[in-house]
Amino acid sequence: MAPSRAAWGIDIGQSALKAIKLRYAESTGQVVAAAFDYVQYPKILSQPDAVPEEIIRDAMQTFLSRNNLQGDMIGFSVPGHSSLVRFIQLPPVEVSKLGEIVKYEARQQIPFPLEEVIWDYQPLGSGIEESGYLLEAEVGLFAMKRDQVMNQLRPFTRAKLEVELIQIAPLGLFNVLSYDELGMRPGTPSEDADHVIVLDMGCDNTTLMVSNGKKIWVRNIPIGGNHFTRALTKEMKLSFAKAEHLKCNATKSPDPRAVFQALRPVFNDFVSEIQRSIGFFSSVNRSAKITKVIGVGNGFKLAGLQKFLQQNLQYDVERPEAFKALAGDSVINSPLFADNVLSFTVPYGVALQQLGQTAIQTTLLPPEISRERLIRSKKPWAVATAAALMLGFAGATIGNGMAFSYVDNPDFVEAEKTAKGFVDQVGGYNSAYTAEQGQFEADRKRVTDAVANRRDISWMELFDAVNDCVPREDVDSAEKPIEQRYQVSIKAFTSEKYADLAGGWFSTLAHQKEYLPEKQKEAGPEGEGYLVSISGTHWHHADGKPEEQEVLFLHNYFVKNLQKWQIQRGEGPVRDVGRMGISHATIMDYRPETIMYTPAGQIDTKPNKAVIPNANFPMPMAVTPLPGGNVPLPEGARRLKQTTFLVQFVYKPVKPEERKEAPEGVSPDVIPEDFKLIHPEEAAKMMEAAAAKAAAAAAAANGEGAAPMDGAAPMPEAAPMAPAAPQ
Repeated sequence: MAPSRAAWGIDIGQSALKAIKLRYAESTGQVVAAAFDYVQYPKILSQPDAVPEEIIRDAMQTFLSRNNLQGDMIGFSVPGHSSLVRFIQLPPVEVSKLGEIVKYEARQQIPFPLEEVIWDYQPLGSGIEESGYLLEAEVGLFAMKRDQVMNQLRPFTRAKLEVELIQIAPLGLFNVLSYDELGMRPGTPSEDADHVIVLDMGCDNTTLMVSNGKKIWVRNIPIGGNHFTRALTKEMKLSFAKAEHLKCNATKSPDPRAVFQALRPVFNDFVSEIQRSIGFFSSVNRSAKITKVIGVGNGFKLAGLQKFLQQNLQYDVERPEAFKALAGDSVINSPLFADNVLSFTVPYGVALQQLGQTAIQTTLLPPEISRERLIRSKKPWAVATAAALMLGFAGATIGNGMAFSYVDNPDFVEAEKTAKGFVDQVGGYNSAYTAEQGQFEADRKRVTDAVANRRDISWMELFDAVNDCVPREDVDSAEKPIEQRYQVSIKAFTSEKYADLAGGWFSTLAHQKEYLPEKQKEAGPEGEGYLVSISGTHWHHADGKPEEQEVLFLHNYFVKNLQKWQIQRGEGPVRDVGRMGISHATIMDYRPETIMYTPAGQIDTKPNKAVIPNANFPMPMAVTPLPGGNVPLPEGARRLKQTTFLVQFVYKPVKPEERKEAPEGVSPDVIPEDFKLIHPEEAAKMMEAAAAKAAAAAAAANGEGAAPMDGAAPMPEAAPMAPAAPQ
């Protein structure tokens, strides 16, 4: 049942404090806006002469002086670029053990000890629960450094406000998209909708979110409204304040054409980042259909931006004038609210979640605060219960004492004690037997459910086979430098079913065929099957050995294993590889670059990067620099070669009873002659051939009118967890 209390959603941004108060009207089933506030800062927080802490404190005092929050729920948002967002595809897992599995994944995905972060998770998508197992489950993992959460919470604790929800801004956008745009309601089944892109432009960053109301994909674009202002200060020699005024009134300036010419480079960079993000999303979500783009945030009011995006993205671009599902005339018809409606999207989504009107349930509120409030709310009941127990105990003691005073025979006491001991012993044996019997039945049912009439057991075997194909050290490698370790880090393992592998996938390969065995370069896979994609990173780099560097290390020590008939690791079991249906393993894309590295993590100092054309990966490459652009290099930092990759192979499951023996001349863990290891003298030739084919394909595509590939475009980066200025 929806809460009867009102809920405030608050966003402390870079230029203003935005807040909206919502109530849920059960009689009409509508969300009603009861109040709002918009407190403009005297300066943007990122300006050099601004003191963010003082500005935010004054804005909070102004807000509290104009609004009564007594008895209302309070929630606020934190910026997406200061948080970590990961989406994890889980193997079949018991529902009861989902929390344990996610906690294990969190330790792998979050680059900090879990004690130093606040994190939460939520199942997403359309996972199926069958016989106590969750199949095709995708989980969203959301985290933020504890000290950053406490910094964001400080203005509220100083004002003695009890916050009940802390939510990252991208999930606030998702709440509004689901409720207001797609019309989804909790507990009500909904059809799969087309995907929509939401762009929330702030002062220094833009959040790009793609969703269909069930699944979410998020990326932070480091371009915001201030980048347009700085372009005007540089090109037209203006102060920041004058440039900001000119940007907001570009159409009224004496020479609008000169203004737009000064802004054009930023327009182009912004569109390029969006196109790159859409391209990557489409490559990993091939069945997703994007229908339109929705722009929010006051930065989206920039004259000409909507039309420029629509012309270059080839999608309808909408800029909402109001929220479709929101009632409350006193707020909606206010000129101040209408003029800044685009900036109220995130606080609207935060308030919706507090009213129980969204599917998202996560929060980054520190758990110790939640526990302390729960204990405090239970104290009156606990005191009353203790008093009642004390009175009852006193009465029972008095009654027993009076009865005992009438009968007190030692023989009866001894006999009663002996009989009670025997009864307790028999009862203990009976309870133990019942417990063991129940455990046995539960285990038998779990095993039966796991193996009876299941179609996905072969995937467990596939995971084992791929795991044995991954390069690894024979002994503990913790003491070896990372560039000497025979290891790769796998970040994603996904699959997609094809009705026609030859036409749907193999026909699209170009230079990627260079990594296939000779017999598979021309003969593609036939019929129905799965395309398995593995993306990850390795840091192995042996100086003087090209076969152990960058893509050749990946080819020689990982892909070659996937091209074997069988493989055996040490004294472990012999695993079927090609024999179970794996074929056409190749390297689809890779990206070598030089990073600054310490044992504590990576530091991006913007070094020169070697980029392979059309390289797209869902991998965080480095930590964003601190505000101001300066990155302090810890002691021991050094340059390191890093290669990010995407490997794909075909999987057509072969039942164990139908599998054939190894072809003539091939035995387990023996590489056929045409699979020979690439040596230094062949390495350069192979690299040149692949590069020449890629260049020819690009030239042919451009000649046919296709958009030229951005050869130096960096791949999309996940939202970093670097320290950020207060929002």
